[in-house]
Amino acid sequence: MVSGRRAAISSVTVLVALVVAGCAGDSNRAGSPVNHKPTRAAPAQDEWFTDRAEETGLDFVHFNGATGQFLYPEILPPGVALFDYDNDGDLDVYVVQGRMLASEADPRTALPPSRGALRRGHADAFAEAGIPPRDSKPLTGRLFRNDLQVRADGTRVLHFTDVTEQSGINARQYGLGVAAADVDNDGWVDLLLTNFGTNQLFHNNGDGTFTDISNRSGIQSEPGVAVSAAFLDYDRDGWLDLYVGYNVNYTLKNDRFCPNMAGARDYCPPQIFGGRADRLYRNLGNGKFVDVSAKALVGGKFGPALGVVTADFNGDGWIDIYVANNGEPNLLWINQRDGTFRETALLAGVALTAEGKAEASMGVDAGDFDGDGDEDLVMTELTGQGANLYVNDGSGRFRDASAASSLGPLSLPFTGWGTAWFDFDNDGWLDLLIVNGTIVANEGRTNQPFPYDQRKALFRNLGDGRFENVTDRAGAAFTLSESGRGAAFGDIDNDGDVDVVVGNDGGRLRLLVNNIGNRNHWLGLRAVGKQGRDMLGATVAVIRGDGSKLWRRVHSDGSYGSANDPRVLVGLGRAAENVKVRVQWPSGRAEEWPDVAVDRWITLKEGSGR
Repeated sequence: MVSGRRAAISSVTVLVALVVAGCAGDSNRAGSPVNHKPTRAAPAQDEWFTDRAEETGLDFVHFNGATGQFLYPEILPPGVALFDYDNDGDLDVYVVQGRMLASEADPRTALPPSRGALRRGHADAFAEAGIPPRDSKPLTGRLFRNDLQVRADGTRVLHFTDVTEQSGINARQYGLGVAAADVDNDGWVDLLLTNFGTNQLFHNNGDGTFTDISNRSGIQSEPGVAVSAAFLDYDRDGWLDLYVGYNVNYTLKNDRFCPNMAGARDYCPPQIFGGRADRLYRNLGNGKFVDVSAKALVGGKFGPALGVVTADFNGDGWIDIYVANNGEPNLLWINQRDGTFRETALLAGVALTAEGKAEASMGVDAGDFDGDGDEDLVMTELTGQGANLYVNDGSGRFRDASAASSLGPLSLPFTGWGTAWFDFDNDGWLDLLIVNGTIVANEGRTNQPFPYDQRKALFRNLGDGRFENVTDRAGAAFTLSESGRGAAFGDIDNDGDVDVVVGNDGGRLRLLVNNIGNRNHWLGLRAVGKQGRDMLGATVAVIRGDGSKLWRRVHSDGSYGSANDPRVLVGLGRAAENVKVRVQWPSGRAEEWPDVAVDRWITLKEGSGR
């Protein structure tokens, strides 16, 4: 969230990029992953994505408490999660919530809000959220159960029920982000909440309820500002460990006055408050963790972390960690296979841009966008900086392809947050969606409660290393200008394409239902261990009849402060023939399933292949 601009890109380039984006909508993709040319369904006449949040029961408005005092945490939330908490085979939704902070700020340092700002930020925001200012009902994160029905003719009825009260999830701190995984190998997905405050770990009891085990689990820490966290089995012992990225060393008592260009108060950049070290917790089993940061994370300079993603970047079979820092060099922790990590981002080419700049990295994801079998990196940046794309050579060394791919220039107008590699049209190539929202108030809209809105952006992978901006073809939901933050990706209606849940800062939750992906062929895979949990970190190869492979990773991390569907959905284009599936498990063991039918969801259990 620090200001800046690539030296080689001027405002003229921005204009040219936007013109090119508007003219590129009808171009075809070139090339193919591993010598297989994908085909596609004819372009749809209707919307590619439709917002169905309110009509399906996802009726939620985030409240950030902004009153004009510009308290730092207000600019960060909310994160969202897609996870199957009740094991009924469909994805449920959790979204974090905020609360008023202004009344808690230190009067010696906090600027009192104007009467108009207080009126707009308090009364109007509560009213928009459906909560009268004097209502005694507390603000809290919300859990929505997916009650999906699939009729005999294959049509789907999607509906959500708010089950927060009966769930036992008591989340009344100022919520920022969320992560989800089965921490005790009992087959039920647990929930981690990152807060402006202390982090909370809720154990899934398997009966629709959760128990707060934050204290006894060992992850309880001093209050802080943690946004993104990731579960990973870094030591390959069969238990999921936890990495928590911390953003700033901020409290309401050390709040500062930061002026904008006009001299008026605005949100401070993270460097004003200083940083705090990230934490790595080793899972001892049965939901017990121990902080191993001092021993395991040596040699790296921690920055204002906003995005965290885990993957095997150097191809040695052990999970590594990448951290997107805001305005400071990013971190690449390479697993040394002895319980420790070595920070290699600068040598690997992913600490800074090709111009040697540390930019405002926020959202992040890893995926094989070019079909060569290794994990490439993408991260979102501030308006005027453009998203960064780093291409992996297979050994954990990267080159900056932000400009060559057109992704950097095309994303210059946006301040990006949540993002993911996902194949929205199931043609075999990983595309990119970025959820945007500025940190500088939009001119002419200062009478709005939170005027920091921008449009979402959808970028289509052309298959030759380049992208085109197809936002204007994506549907009416992409014309909305909102303060986008968290984004969670997954097949929420189990129809064979990836949908997106978007959390908006001070705005409505959005459910972008994909209407186009399943017009191509696909295969959905859930990779589980012998205990029944999703095997985060497993690598899946779908091998087609001509021997070409599509590589995907089992993960729930990435994006920004959010938890994704851990299942793998692979687009196959027009190819309808059966495929071979190979899974490389986190333990190092590999198995194959030789004749798998497509256009369906299946579960692969470790030990059941050959």
